[in-house]
Amino acid sequence: MKAEYINPFLESAKIVIEQVVQIRPATGTLGVKDVKFVENYIWIQIGLNGQLNGDIVLGLSEEVAIKMVSAMMGGFAISEMDEMGKSAISELGNMISGNASTMLFNQGVRVDITPPKVLHSAQSAGFETKKALTIPLIMDGIGEMDIQVLIAS
Repeated sequence: MKAEYINPFLESAKIVIEQVVQIRPATGTLGVKDVKFVENYIWIQIGLNGQLNGDIVLGLSEEVAIKMVSAMMGGFAISEMDEMGKSAISELGNMISGNASTMLFNQGVRVDITPPKVLHSAQSAGFETKKALTIPLIMDGIGEMDIQVLIAS
């Protein structure tokens, strides 16, 4: 795992969130932690193939996801993560990963990304606990979203 692989996803997430949620996220502290999939959490899993192989996982609590989707919908408050909410979160992941893959390409890293998979329960994730580079994005009034990089390089 190399720290520079997280930077395009971090920068892309900050840009996309600012555009669609209207909040400029602050960056937390980069660290390595065990990725544990817990209930009442939503993950956006993006697969990487090419010069990098692995997954980028964007993790956020259901409460934060609801606030983000509400902001994305122009302030229309939603109360649960229904199909439209999951679709909005998936599109957020798609925008972040698309921008990040362009940034990687511009750095000379050739990588294909898979469409984002929204995972809404620990069981559906099918992930084992793994170590990942993690950096939180802190969104004032909304909460945190973790960007986790699981690269098998």
